[in-house]
Order: sequence, then structure tokens, then C-alpha cells
Amino acid sequence: MATRKGLQLAQILQNEGISQPQVLDIIASIPRQKFLPDALAHKAYENTALPIGQGQTISQPYTVAKMTELLLESVAPASRILEIGTGSGYQTAVLASIFKEVCSVERIKSLQFQAKRRLNQLDLHNVKMKHGDGWQGWQSKAPFAAIIVTAAASDLPQDLVAQLADGGRLVIPIGKQTQQLLCIDKQGDKLHRRVIEDVKFVPLVAGAVL
Repeated sequence: MATRKGLQLAQILQNEGISQPQVLDIIASIPRQKFLPDALAHKAYENTALPIGQGQTISQPYTVAKMTELLLESVAPASRILEIGTGSGYQTAVLASIFKEVCSVERIKSLQFQAKRRLNQLDLHNVKMKHGDGWQGWQSKAPFAAIIVTAAASDLPQDLVAQLADGGRLVIPIGKQTQQLLCIDKQGDKLHRRVIEDVKFVPLVAGAVL
């Protein structure tokens, strides 16, 4: 259920160019403070990225909304999608409120545990989680109608491209010092790339840790 602060945040995002009504409604209704450390809860409805520990961040709401909107442009809500980088679980919650099944990979076990607890509290039970290396994706669950990556890869992860269904869409930030959000559509053996905008994400690190 939308809150006053949630509606205010949705209005900010609409003013920034987010136009998909379903995305705006979900942003307005998800309690973002539940995905933050208590000391930062008062900043939950600001349109900014915030630290969540372990060197990771919860993404800026605009970025979460933009990446979700890009998926919805070409992917049906009945689809199964892959998220690389569960993090706090906030982006996961937005995706799970739209898509039939979300498979989410997180390399830091403690973050995955906290995210799972938060999603259960919100009665979002259509998320499958894996503790593992995001560069490798989730081969046994492939193919995916869409893949969303919430950390910046130094180059395009070929394992993720291979796990994308024909006609599927990959939304991923790529770059080191400077990063660009790319929207990549797979048609047969061809990839059609579109640069969306400049972004700033934590790096997509290989391997998994406890």
C-alpha cells in the first residue's frame, strides 16, 4: 500500500522521466526503509544511493525504476528473470512485484540472508536465491527472458549473454572509471546495444564470500 512518502518519491521519479505507471505504483508502495540500516532509515525516501555495509549500496530509486522500466518495455510480467546482485533486496522486491519469477544471485552470503528475510516480511515468495558468482549467472535456471545486473561489469559477461533467451533483454552497467547503462536485446546470434545513460555502480566482483 502506498504511503505519503512513497507517493512523494514516485512523483520525484516521474518528474525525472519515469513514466511506467506500474513501476511508479510499486515504488510508492514498497517500504524502502526496511532495506536500509536503522541509522539511515530517515533517508529512505530520498532519491539517492545509500551504503548498506560490506562495501555495497542500495541503488538510487531513479536507477531502480529506470532499469525496471527498461525490462517492462520488452518482457512480459509472466516471465522468469535473473537478477545479478541481490544486495539489500530492494531492486529484487520491485522486480518480484511485477514478474512471475525472479532468480537472484548474490556473492555476499550475509547480504543474501538479510534480503531473504526482508522479502519474506513483505510476502514476496516468488524469488529464488543463489549464493554465488554473478559473472557466472545461474546456468541451471536458464534461459531467462531478461537479465538485470546491479553492479558494473568491466566488460560484457559472456555467461550471462548465453543464459539470455532469444528475444530477451539484458540491462547492465558497463565500465570502470566511467560507466554506461546498456540495454542489450538478443536476436538469434546478434546483440543490439543501446546506451541509456551514464551511471555509477559498485563493481561486479567475481567470486563469492561468506
